Amino acid sequence: MTLQNFPVVLTFYGTPDERAQVTEEQTIPASLRDASSFTRVLCFLALGRADLEDHWESLQSKEEFEDVRKKLCSILSNTVSVASLLLATSGVFVSTGSPVPYFNYSTPATQSLLFMSLVLAMIAVLTSGLSMIRWLHTDQQWSREQLRTGGYFLFSYLLSIIMPISFVGICLNCFIFAMLIAGFNFQNTVCRVITALWLVIYAICIGALLMEFAWRYAKSHKSR
Repeated sequence: MTLQNFPVVLTFYGTPDERAQVTEEQTIPASLRDASSFTRVLCFLALGRADLEDHWESLQSKEEFEDVRKKLCSILSNTVSVASLLLATSGVFVSTGSPVPYFNYSTPATQSLLFMSLVLAMIAVLTSGLSMIRWLHTDQQWSREQLRTGGYFLFSYLLSIIMPISFVGICLNCFIFAMLIAGFNFQNTVCRVITALWLVIYAICIGALLMEFAWRYAKSHKSR
């Protein structure tokens, strides 16, 4: 009769103090669970949810943290590209005059908006680059400790994601309004009609986007 040896798997669960310490580290801190309304809005804008519970769980696993970091770095990389394009375009409109007489963007209002777009594009490139460097060199433990501290460190954590995108959005809107003003200054009626149609489409898109954000925020807030 042949005796077969089966491998014996031993699982070490640690001492009660070690298990309690691991559970405490994985549990979301009260400062993050009972966040203010303003903090929940920042969480929604940065992470797509009105709370930090899912994000905190992703910080417990190295693989999930790497996925989050790659996703954020990809977003910031695209933000740098868009901001650079807006910077170049705004710079051309600010530094050069109109090549044709019927397209006049040299009015004070148009030039002010174009200059604001130029400045905001430079800020967007700077903040996007700094945020990308920050996320490339951060690690799982450091992110957990920063979130656990809360307060200023939590706002810094969320704003490193929100600010670059916000500056690009404001920059793009300044450029759009500058082009709208220049379009309404056309002497041609057809061009004014096209500009008015563009304004209506722009307003519909912004309204739909805000409604989508409000619906997602309300849904995320109710699921808590």
